Amino acid sequence: MSVPILDIQQLDKKFISGNKVVQALHNINLKVNAGELVTVIGPSGCGKSTLLRIVAGLDTDFEGTVKLSGENIAGPGIEKGFVFQEPRLFPWLTVEQNIAADLSLRKPEIREKVDELIELVKLQGFEKSYPKQLSGGMAQRVSIARALLRNPKILLLDEPFGALDAFTRSHMQEALLDIWETNKTTMIFVTHDLDEAVVLANRIVILRPRPGEVRRIVKIDLPFPRKKASTSFQELRYQVLSEFEKIEELSFGEAGAGI
Repeated sequence: MSVPILDIQQLDKKFISGNKVVQALHNINLKVNAGELVTVIGPSGCGKSTLLRIVAGLDTDFEGTVKLSGENIAGPGIEKGFVFQEPRLFPWLTVEQNIAADLSLRKPEIREKVDELIELVKLQGFEKSYPKQLSGGMAQRVSIARALLRNPKILLLDEPFGALDAFTRSHMQEALLDIWETNKTTMIFVTHDLDEAVVLANRIVILRPRPGEVRRIVKIDLPFPRKKASTSFQELRYQVLSEFEKIEELSFGEAGAGI
């Protein structure tokens, strides 16, 4: 059995809100193998983004253990790439400069790597363009390329396509799968879209809210590319949707019990 690249054990996360303690995550246990693309879905408030921030090392105030390649995650680092919901590009920098970030394009090894990434995300011809000249999908491609610059062990994506129209979103899903199949970078992708979760994932982690807990992990064995209209796709989508309906029933029952 392969050793997981990411190992989360008995993760608990609490927030202080006024005079109250809010349990955001409870007893999260998850192992992710190298080269996997795992999607995380769940209702609003289930702690999806909180979980991602903890794995990224952006939040270290938690109980339990979170290990990357056997080492405790103690803070941010180049071994973890992060793509936010919005591109967060520097408007005064070109595409190639945004990808290079704080590294100099005058260094041959950086120049070569940036050129490789521009080809990988299919932005040839836009190297000298500024963010205002890019579409939303193109801007997110730049963000993904920047996150991959230092060859991270894991790439974390927090609903990166949520603000895109349906056509661009579908195109970006295909682009991300091309990048994943080329690089085999381990990815955790947070989304609220059921179809997106099934289109992309090797496994889907379904969280329930208040507090955020793993409700179920669904393995997706469909070959790529996946056709949404296919019977096998719809069957898996129904499985995930059924879990959501159970979560809603449980949440309603718990709310009713407190009335």
